[in-house]
Amino acid sequence: MHTTSLFDLSGRTALVTGGGRGIGRHIAKGLAEAGCDVVVASRKLANCEEAAAEFEALGRRAWAFAVDLADEASIDALADATLAAVGRLDILFNNAGVIWGAPTLDYPMKGWDRTFAVNVRGLWQLSQRAARHMAEHGGGSIVHVSSISGFRGSLEEKEPAIAYSAAKGAVNTLTKDMAVKLAPHGIRVNAIAPGAFDTDMMEYVREDEAKLAAFLSQIPLARAGGEDDAKGAAVFLASDAAGYVTGQILVVDGGWLVRA
Repeated sequence: MHTTSLFDLSGRTALVTGGGRGIGRHIAKGLAEAGCDVVVASRKLANCEEAAAEFEALGRRAWAFAVDLADEASIDALADATLAAVGRLDILFNNAGVIWGAPTLDYPMKGWDRTFAVNVRGLWQLSQRAARHMAEHGGGSIVHVSSISGFRGSLEEKEPAIAYSAAKGAVNTLTKDMAVKLAPHGIRVNAIAPGAFDTDMMEYVREDEAKLAAFLSQIPLARAGGEDDAKGAAVFLASDAAGYVTGQILVVDGGWLVRA
């Protein structure tokens, strides 16, 4: 197969949760630009509809659905609506997630439960639905969006969100276990672990030049990730270019995680 053909997603369909904005939208756009039809889903339907219109302008089929990944019935409704619309689902990107910040010694169980409900349980439930479908249709690719926070501890003043780190650590292990268990069905399972990306989550430092400079100084490449960084990683893991890659967590963080 020619190298460019390895990354071609023409004729395939993907579902991207949290695809209405931020990294999820970058991922969905990258898949669409590579030839993929795309379903985008999140709690905010208007953002998804806007994204779907953008992808349709690229000549792709696109759909927008609302979903609350903390609600079992809502996830089943999304899976049903997606499969009814597309017929065959080849790619699932579990990008949607939540972060609940609070001091560790006062961290509320409400925040812990909400974080795990969306980031782990909801991710698993949707993955299971997609995997059943993919197993019946010859395979597919599932990609979770984790975080470098799932690999490390952090000072309280930098990341007061202990449930988020624990949940992303669970996603990392789930990625590996799913990869082994689903391999006989022709389903590859991988994850992307982003570091700092220039999205709404960086608003707390973006408006202060001194804070932004100090923040970026932690990153060897001295910048935040952008749209192209998300698209490149996503298309690689979704495509035949990664046909022999499963159970892996691709860190996309400018070298932040490995800095001493």
